[in-house]
Amino acid sequence: MTTDSATGRVVHARVVDEPLDVGEHLAAVAGPAHGAIDVFVGTIRDHDPDADASVVRLEYEAHPDAEGMMNALAGQVALNTGATVAISHRYGTLGVGDVAVVIASAAPHRREALEATRALIELIKTEVPIWKRQTDAEGRSDWVGL
Repeated sequence: MTTDSATGRVVHARVVDEPLDVGEHLAAVAGPAHGAIDVFVGTIRDHDPDADASVVRLEYEAHPDAEGMMNALAGQVALNTGATVAISHRYGTLGVGDVAVVIASAAPHRREALEATRALIELIKTEVPIWKRQTDAEGRSDWVGL
């Protein structure tokens, strides 16, 4: 999905059940007018402060409106920063080391690119209805962040 604004652009904002390609996100935002590209890659780690044992997997579930909400938030960030952004979040079962989210932001200057990426990850965590269930090595499973 592409959203254009007067000063920024969303190349895509997706919620998918397939592996994410960091290079695809970089290529999507690159351009001759951009002097900076910032990338955030969120991966599944093997621990969590609230888990009693090692984390072995996360299961993400997304509300049917999650992608539309993410696109709207990305559009706001692009408008506010002037950045070109591409963002994807996975759903389904992911193991340790798997990529769960990728954000690439490009702008003429580093400040705007960094600002866009930071704003987007914070908004996704607080505003987009994507939930995760964490399972540890003991087989215990809990919903995180509800």
